[in-house]
Amino acid sequence: MDIPGLPARRAALRLIDAVLRRGETLDQAGHGACQGLREGADRALAKALAGEALRWLTDLDALIDSATAQVLAHDAKPRAVLRLMLAGWLRLETPPHAVIATALPLLVGGPRRLAHGVFSALVRSGAKLPEVPTLPAAVVERWGEAMAGRVAPALAVPPPLDLTLKDATTTGAWAQRLGGVSLMPGHLRLPRGEAVERLDGFGEGAWWVQDLAASLPARVLGAGEGRTALDLCAAPGGKSLQLAAAGWRVTALDNNARRIELLRANLGRCGLGADLVCADALVWEPMERFDAVLLDAPCTATGTCRRHPDVLHRIGARHIAEMAAMQAGLLARAAGWLKPGGRLVYAVCSLEPAEGEDIAAGLDMPRDPITASELPAGLAPTQEGWLRSEPGMLGDAGSLDGFFVARWRAG
Repeated sequence: MDIPGLPARRAALRLIDAVLRRGETLDQAGHGACQGLREGADRALAKALAGEALRWLTDLDALIDSATAQVLAHDAKPRAVLRLMLAGWLRLETPPHAVIATALPLLVGGPRRLAHGVFSALVRSGAKLPEVPTLPAAVVERWGEAMAGRVAPALAVPPPLDLTLKDATTTGAWAQRLGGVSLMPGHLRLPRGEAVERLDGFGEGAWWVQDLAASLPARVLGAGEGRTALDLCAAPGGKSLQLAAAGWRVTALDNNARRIELLRANLGRCGLGADLVCADALVWEPMERFDAVLLDAPCTATGTCRRHPDVLHRIGARHIAEMAAMQAGLLARAAGWLKPGGRLVYAVCSLEPAEGEDIAAGLDMPRDPITASELPAGLAPTQEGWLRSEPGMLGDAGSLDGFFVARWRAG
């Protein structure tokens, strides 16, 4: 029987399983899990259900446990289906009868009566989620109660859409044209929902999608004025686009050929240029030194938890240690590729000190402190002259990704 909405829920179930059981990202799992789904509404529904279930997983499990006589195993299929049912009802506002009709078929041959009874009991009792998601215990232990308490409110809803403008002098005009707000020159924030490709300015390459925090590492290198810059681990290219637009002669390096082609396409759309190199930065050697090197290093990406709630459930101590070892190696190499007086910027979209502050503290080079005048209102440098952003820091202006940024100047 063809039940509208059932294929999307089946795909959502596969997405969550890929994250929790196999440690995949939602993006990695998306291709396989959504095979056979129609483009558009069905795929969007599957991803929205999976994302909301992961964002509120701890609280959904608490509701489920409150309505069962015996605790269901963490990986039991009835628990997985109930998570989707509750996410659909409490987060996507799907009517309970529609939730039941589209979810119980996922348990064919299984305990449908159990899932039906638990869900119905929670509906009758008027179950609610808290205003702020409860972070997983392992995350709270790693970050500490204070930091977890600051970050959690920013996870309650998916983030808005941030754009970086090619020409910062047009910020006011684009804000009026697109109906957005700007938190600093060259930045524009829009509500979620509109397809990016349909927005004014996309075809003409006037802007690209980039979280406000992700734009800061390139911003603190300033104007290029024809000087040379190396963007390491560059794809998909937001920082390369920024540097090229700011007048740098950019060499962009990444070890993924497919992502290099995406960077090439983004440069072409925006009418910007860069020399593209597909190579491993841990073995590659440049022919010349650079006036600036920007290393936005591979990391656990826990700072992107507003947009990618899967990181709350996939990342642990082993992942952090592996990334930190790679980051230290990359930073040491990058520091040797500067001309005298050149600037080095290191950044990670991680909330883990082991990937940020600890890595920066290990580099023996004169610091070039970041100043408050280089940052949007609501952010300030640390005592060391570094930047540490956290989701939720901007208050009423909205949130931003968690980033660590440090800057040095070669002797």
